Amino acid sequence: MKILITTSSRLPAEKYGGAERVIWCLGKELSRLGHQVLFLAAPNSQCPFAEIIPYDGKEDARGLIPADIDLVHFFSDLPEDVQFPYVVTQQGNCPSGSTSDKQTVFVSANHAQRNGSETYVHNGLDWSEVELTDSSRRGFHFLGKAAWRRKNVRGAISSAMRIEKAQLHVLGGYRLNFSMGFRFTANPRVRFHGMVDDTYKNGVMQRSLGLVFPVRWNEPFGLALTESLYCGCPVFGTPYGSLPEIVTGDVGFLSNKSSEITDALREADSWSSSICREYAAENFNSRKMTLSYLALYEKALRGESLNEKSPQATDDPNATLPWFN
Repeated sequence: MKILITTSSRLPAEKYGGAERVIWCLGKELSRLGHQVLFLAAPNSQCPFAEIIPYDGKEDARGLIPADIDLVHFFSDLPEDVQFPYVVTQQGNCPSGSTSDKQTVFVSANHAQRNGSETYVHNGLDWSEVELTDSSRRGFHFLGKAAWRRKNVRGAISSAMRIEKAQLHVLGGYRLNFSMGFRFTANPRVRFHGMVDDTYKNGVMQRSLGLVFPVRWNEPFGLALTESLYCGCPVFGTPYGSLPEIVTGDVGFLSNKSSEITDALREADSWSSSICREYAAENFNSRKMTLSYLALYEKALRGESLNEKSPQATDDPNATLPWFN
């Protein structure tokens, strides 16, 4: 099959680039399975296993699609009147009341349900790209865009700092932040690493006792969860969005109460690093994701709709969900 995958981003991702890394791993697995893969991606993108068609996000993508393509997988905006079989992956939360195309795929069961759909594929990564080390563990980490209030880095800090001498490594944030109003974290036990690449990030996570992830919104999927699990870290988060379907009792603890998160963090070493890693490797790998997408590709090629009716978002993506500090 000749498959075109579209994104408005540059490939490969230079720093974190969660969605871009999923796209990359999907293309790589499709290529391994014998399919011909092309990327419609930002200028200056490079890829050893797929042809790149430069796309600046401004021109009409339809005019760049090769005539002999079998299927287009949109990770970018869907143009009108597409004349090829296609699917669309929606990675983020949609505005309340908005509708999505019938060929839309969501990234978790909860994400789909909140849009009146049952069509989803969990994100997967190529775990062979992660270099594992045998490191001693101490302290905890937060992984995400800390400037977003809904990611609740303050809740992560308050939960971890109740533990005497505990350290929290913030991956994806800075000690001094003006983007959401003035914020300065003075506590020396909280270390901010800024935006980091995969090698640096994986090194920190493999020295961590667990991920502190008290998000205050319905997380669509959360690569931070599966990446941390693969690095042997249990997850301590809130029961919102995809978290209850990803974080089982064997690999973490969920609560929207800071005191209960703190109590669980005190017992972090009672969760098995090897069980966390095996669970992520089995359930959230790029091969499993790709095979799930291929099943949906086959439906699209047969002219079938992935959803009986156009999905419609039912919740407010900007709502701040409860957190009891």
